[in-house]
Amino acid sequence: MLAATVARFSPDSPLDGLEVGERPEPEQREHWTTVQVHAASLNHHDLWSLRGVGLRPEQLPMILGTDAAGTTPDGTQVLVHGVIGADGHGVGPNERRTLLSEHYPGTLAERVSVPIHNLVPIPDDLPFEEAACLPTAWLTAYRMLFGAAGLAPGDRVLVQGAGGGVASAAIVLGAAAGLEVTATSRSAERRERARELGAAHAVETGARVPDRVDAVIESVGQATWAHSVRSVRPGGTIVVCGATSGDAPPAELTRVFFNEIRVQGVTMGSRDDLAALARFVARTGVRPVIDSVVPLARVRDGLARLAAGEQTGKIVVLP
Repeated sequence: MLAATVARFSPDSPLDGLEVGERPEPEQREHWTTVQVHAASLNHHDLWSLRGVGLRPEQLPMILGTDAAGTTPDGTQVLVHGVIGADGHGVGPNERRTLLSEHYPGTLAERVSVPIHNLVPIPDDLPFEEAACLPTAWLTAYRMLFGAAGLAPGDRVLVQGAGGGVASAAIVLGAAAGLEVTATSRSAERRERARELGAAHAVETGARVPDRVDAVIESVGQATWAHSVRSVRPGGTIVVCGATSGDAPPAELTRVFFNEIRVQGVTMGSRDDLAALARFVARTGVRPVIDSVVPLARVRDGLARLAAGEQTGKIVVLP
């Protein structure tokens, strides 16, 4: 089967470690099944894997990808929940939580093997291309907003970096849930796009927000951390799911403890969270923001666009 793999680590130029070619069919395991992938989508996790983060040399080649939508052998249309081992299904008793493409081969392939329990039905009328955007970025945004931050209609939220997959998802989901969303971006075009997606306010990165917010959705890291700390109200929450600009900003500890700011990390979400997100999408009619679609054979083009930060929303891959 055709697949995109980490063939070698390339910390400074991640695409140099990418290979697209034939790989063996998925291994059969008890309580697992093979999903025919109809669509997948890209995440920064794929670029980190190509840099060698989270993998060991002896694991190579490793198939990339944490997102997929497809069909089971009986034809059922499903979302693939890419967190393996968090609930004990399909793994040994001592296995730690991991994501597809870390310990088990990922979704940037024609087929992928996953625990049967990790499958969630795709809502009616949701195309595979849109469904494939949900299991990582949209799931992460959903859990950040409504789980980690505990936001409710009328609350204020700041979303850093309006072009990213998590950020665009947070804008759409937050607006649909009645939150007052403020988004940031260095790009005037992206700020306008954020307003089109439902943001009440869109400001330049680092600029003063209209009002201090109840929570910040932080996926950028070093470049925006100080702004996040200054923008959240006393007693508010900064929810962190990534650090695309670096993970070692000045900690701003004085502001954190004096204002009693809570910092909460999030990595994706549970299978039940994904099922709830699918119901939310079905009931509200909101849809993932798709930046572009590329065939698996040309996944390098999509990863290059992601690495350059040129996208707004998700980059979808079709096997």
